[in-house]
Amino acid sequence: MGFGMSRRGTVRAAIAVVAGACAATASGQDLTHKAGPQGRPVVLSGGTVHTVSGETIQRGYVLFRDGKIEAVAREPLPRFSDAGSIQIIDVTGLHVFPGMISADTQLGLVEFPPIRVTVDTGEIGEVSPEVRPSVAVNPDSTLLPVTRTNGILTAAIMPSGGPVAGQVSVIRLDGWTTEEMTVKGCVGVLVNWPNVRPITAWWMDRSADDQLKEIRERIATIDDTFKTARAYAAAREADASSPVDLRWEAMRGVFEGEKGKRETAPVPVFISANERDQITSAVSWAAEMGVRVVIVGGRDAVECAELLKRHDVAVIVEGTFAFPRRDDAPYDDAYSLPARLHAAGVKFCMSCGDRTANERNLPYAAGMAVAHGLPVEAAHRAIMLWPAQILGVGDTLGSLEVGKSASIIVTDGDPLEITTNVRMAFIDGRKVDLRNKQTELAAKYREKYLQQKAGGRGNVESESDAGSGGGQGGR
Repeated sequence: MGFGMSRRGTVRAAIAVVAGACAATASGQDLTHKAGPQGRPVVLSGGTVHTVSGETIQRGYVLFRDGKIEAVAREPLPRFSDAGSIQIIDVTGLHVFPGMISADTQLGLVEFPPIRVTVDTGEIGEVSPEVRPSVAVNPDSTLLPVTRTNGILTAAIMPSGGPVAGQVSVIRLDGWTTEEMTVKGCVGVLVNWPNVRPITAWWMDRSADDQLKEIRERIATIDDTFKTARAYAAAREADASSPVDLRWEAMRGVFEGEKGKRETAPVPVFISANERDQITSAVSWAAEMGVRVVIVGGRDAVECAELLKRHDVAVIVEGTFAFPRRDDAPYDDAYSLPARLHAAGVKFCMSCGDRTANERNLPYAAGMAVAHGLPVEAAHRAIMLWPAQILGVGDTLGSLEVGKSASIIVTDGDPLEITTNVRMAFIDGRKVDLRNKQTELAAKYREKYLQQKAGGRGNVESESDAGSGGGQGGR
C-alpha cells in the first residue's frame, strides 16, 4: 500500500490504534457512584437563598420532596406534619443557588479529541436533522463529574456537522443511562450559517467567486431543507396516514410544536453565527421562513441589537475569554459583550466557550463579564435562569421556585468567584457525588507529601502490619 507500508504493517498499525483508543477510553471511565432517588424530604435551612428569579432571602430555607421544590421562604421553619421523616441540613453561613446551566456544550460526546473513537459529535452528510445527541452521550465520561463539581448540573448538547447538523438536547449531569440523564431530547434544530462575505485574508487560497458560490450553495441547502420539512409537516397534518420520513419528522416541531400540536409553542432553530452580516442574513431568513431563532455565538450581536429585539431573538454568548477578532476592536471586546447586550436590551445567556473539557469554567466566564460591567444579578441569571428559558426548560429549571426541579447547589460564596467551593449539589432532589478524577488525584498526591513529611513512618507501619518484614522509609 501507499507510503511504503505493507498491508500487514497497516493492519498492525490499525490494531495498535484501536487498542490504544480502547485503553484510553477504559482508563478514562468515571468510577463515581450515580445518585439514587430522593428517599425523604430535605430542608436546607439557615443559608442565604438566591432564588435568582426574585428576591434573595437571608436566613431562608428550601424544602424539596420527590425531586420538586415545595417551599422557599424565610426562617423560622414551620411545623411539619411529617417532621420525623424530614432531613434538615443546616447550611448557615452558606449560599443556596439553583444549579448552573451550560447552554452550548458537547459534554458526553467528546472524551479525548486526539483519539477519534472517543468523539461522537456528528453524522456524515450535510443535512441530518434527525440526529439527537442525547442518545450518544456517554454517562461514564470523566468530564461530567469534573463539570458537576463546580456547580454546573445541566447542559445543552449541540452536534457538529454540515449546514443542518441535528437537534439540540438538554441533559442533567448525572444518571446511569442516557434516558435517565435526558431532560429534553429535542429543544430545537441546529443550523450552521455560512459566512456571507468572502474572506480576503492573506492565507485564503480560494477566489472570492468560489467562496460566494459555496456560500450560495450552503444557504440554498438550508432553505431547501426547511421548505421540504414544512411541506412534509403540512402533508402529515392533512393526512396522518401519509408515509413517515424520520428526517423531516424531526423538524415538525420547528413549524408547529412538538408532536404536531399547534397549541404547543414551536421549538427554535439554533443558528451558529458570529459576524454582523451572518447574523443579519440568518435572522432575515428566519423571519421570511416564519421560524423562531436563537443565535449561538453572536460576537457582533450588539451591532444587530434592534434587529434581534424586533424579532425576539435571543443570543447564547460563547464565553468571554477570547481575543478581539479585529485590529480596531477594543481589548475588552469579548469581556464586555454580555454587559453591552444587557444594556441594549437583548435577551442572552452564557456558555463557557471552551468545549468540552473546561465547561467547569462557566461561572468564571460570567465573572469576567461582571468585571467589565454586567450586574452581578444579571450574571447569575445568565448562567441559571436565562439559559433555562432560552432552551425551553424554564418551567422546571433555572430558579428556586415552588414546583420546579430541586436542582440546587450549596456554596461557600458567590459561584462567580474562583475561590468559591460547591459544598453540596442536588439534581432532581438526589444528592450527587462531588468527587471526580481530579479530586481523587489531588487526595492521592497530598497523601504522598504527608508521607514524605512524616519521614515515611506511615509506609513502614503499614508494611509491618501487612507482614512484609518492614522496608525502606521515605525521606
